[in-house]
Amino acid sequence: MTSQIKTFFLLAALTAIILFLGGMMGGRTGLILAFGLAMFMNVGSYWYSDKIVLSMYKARQLSRNDAPQVFAMVEELSANAGIPAPRLYVVDQDSPNAFATGRNPENAVVAVTSGIMRILTPEELRGVIAHEIGHIANHDILIQSVAAVLAGAIMMIANMLQWATLFGFGGSEDDDGPSPVAAIALAIIAPIAASVIQMAISRSREYLADATGARISRDPKALASALYKLDATARNIPMDANPATENMFIINPFSGASMAKWFSTHPSTEDRISRLMDMSRNL
Repeated sequence: MTSQIKTFFLLAALTAIILFLGGMMGGRTGLILAFGLAMFMNVGSYWYSDKIVLSMYKARQLSRNDAPQVFAMVEELSANAGIPAPRLYVVDQDSPNAFATGRNPENAVVAVTSGIMRILTPEELRGVIAHEIGHIANHDILIQSVAAVLAGAIMMIANMLQWATLFGFGGSEDDDGPSPVAAIALAIIAPIAASVIQMAISRSREYLADATGARISRDPKALASALYKLDATARNIPMDANPATENMFIINPFSGASMAKWFSTHPSTEDRISRLMDMSRNL
């Protein structure tokens, strides 16, 4: 519930930034045009997200004969979560990782790397799959897409504000508008703030997927053990990944790199493990 509330307020903050920038622009027209363009771009990405990402990583679909044990895990955990079983794909990379994609539970995909299937025990792999199914059950793809729409709109409006200020436009009808220096500073700061909020939403959804995965698998310790092993291994075996998809993976795919807390798409692995261990003691 805490993660859900936090997500709501973070999305509201993104909306507030858009409205504030719209006011700085001096009217609704620029706001509507920029928001409409951002919506068009991001809705297209959302609708075809699974095809785009799977193609990007050259993922291949697995059949039941390829991995009967993993298929059984997916079906069991999906039933526990009350959603249709997602399609299962494998990415041929040694770095251990996993992600979920798809616009809704009826069109969802869980993808795992070949490396993750080699290093995890069946119980740990089950915990990872439960986490990814948690993302699907919680509609995280939709939430991330909404956040991307809002952040994209902010970046476009900020760019418009910057150019409008340089050419002497903008401001409300009641005053002379903001000073050029203030407007340009806002145009630079607003996209950064939007990115920070977007990353905070991603971190919040990771916590929620951990909790959901622990609940449907009834084994928080297995997911905690998997996270510890994945984080340690990823530091030595970086993944060949696109930075734009960083937030999709169960752990940071770039050598387990840890950034400043506010500028990271993932919570610290230590914090996630601690929360899962607390859950195991309360079961």
